[in-house]
Amino acid sequence: MTNENIFRILLAAILITGFAISATFRRKADKESGEKVSVKDEGKPMFLALRLGGLVIWFSPIAYVINPAWLAWSKIGLPYWARWIGVGVGVTCIALIYWLFSSIGKGITSTVATRTDHKLVTHGPYRWVRHPLYSVGTTFFLSFGAMADNWFILSAAIIAFILLAMRTPNEEAHLIEKFGNEYRDYMKATGAFLPKFKVQP
Repeated sequence: MTNENIFRILLAAILITGFAISATFRRKADKESGEKVSVKDEGKPMFLALRLGGLVIWFSPIAYVINPAWLAWSKIGLPYWARWIGVGVGVTCIALIYWLFSSIGKGITSTVATRTDHKLVTHGPYRWVRHPLYSVGTTFFLSFGAMADNWFILSAAIIAFILLAMRTPNEEAHLIEKFGNEYRDYMKATGAFLPKFKVQP
């Protein structure tokens, strides 16, 4: 078995595992809440950009797994140790994905709108970061770019994160509307995508 095939198999296994965790928790949340969350508040341009971007970010690593030659034009030439770091990061992200989904429970939605009975989650990774799904999801796909030795996959992950960051103020406006000062205080204590480190005077 060639080194390339090893990376293809590992990428496929990590991708499928992450997708299965996400799909399971999302399906469970929809079933338990019994509520279909509206996508109208997303705004049509952002809705389309995220959905089209989502197709690119999901199908580019899948294309690599099926046939690396399809993405050979965007090969970087990374050393094998860097690609193995990508594997390690991807495996770590699997644990983080499970942690964040199990923490937010049925509060997860695919849009900026919140569920009617949504409770503010401040435990698990949400104790330190308000949007760990965006941070971990971006890191997850960056790891695929490293595994596949491919700048296109890396770029797609970065662009997807930029879109999500642009959407975040709208999402947080809905959370402030629902939770008021409780969410404002939560914002002061946490970072949006990374933990907030307090600088001692």
